Amino acid sequence: MPKVAYSEEDRERIRTALITVGLELMAKQGIQHTTVAQIYKKVGISRTFFYSFFPTKEDLIVETLYLQQPKIIAYVQELMNDPALSWRDAVKQFLHACCYGEKNGIAVLTIEEQQLIFKRLSKESCQVFRGRQLRLFGQILENFGIRADTARVSLFTNLSLTVMVVRRTIPNTLPLLIPEVVDETVDFQINAIVDALEILKEQNPQPQ
Repeated sequence: MPKVAYSEEDRERIRTALITVGLELMAKQGIQHTTVAQIYKKVGISRTFFYSFFPTKEDLIVETLYLQQPKIIAYVQELMNDPALSWRDAVKQFLHACCYGEKNGIAVLTIEEQQLIFKRLSKESCQVFRGRQLRLFGQILENFGIRADTARVSLFTNLSLTVMVVRRTIPNTLPLLIPEVVDETVDFQINAIVDALEILKEQNPQPQ
């Protein structure tokens, strides 16, 4: 068969489709259970052509997470502007939705996935990823009405990711934890985070 020549516009369209489809599949069935083949077949290209866009699956994963970030901010804003929700209920609902991401179209990295990504990505790519992640969590805090200084953003990032990871790793990765009470554990951790955020909001609110 003759080789198909793609314009820059075609390549950009295909690249965008790969990232969009990748995010849809990863959010629905988990990052580990989403294969490169599932993505490129759904987009309608070959395996070889896929790797001309992304050298590794991890490079695609990072791009899907970047695509997800503005969607997460939009979701936070939707909750915070919902007159039917109190501030506390809106924050809890957001954190709960992230913890159960596969039910809400949100891709969340497991411990194994985090380790694999940071092992295979370049040092520069890892630094960019970390910076964009901190910026995301800072924007979330600001939408909660909380001043997002460096220390608060770092702590909020760790606390939020911890509860998300715990929920997704019981019992396979953390076999000593009790799977029968994972939901209760998540609820307890979320409430503790919201308690701390509520104090910060009252003490030093984000300027309007």
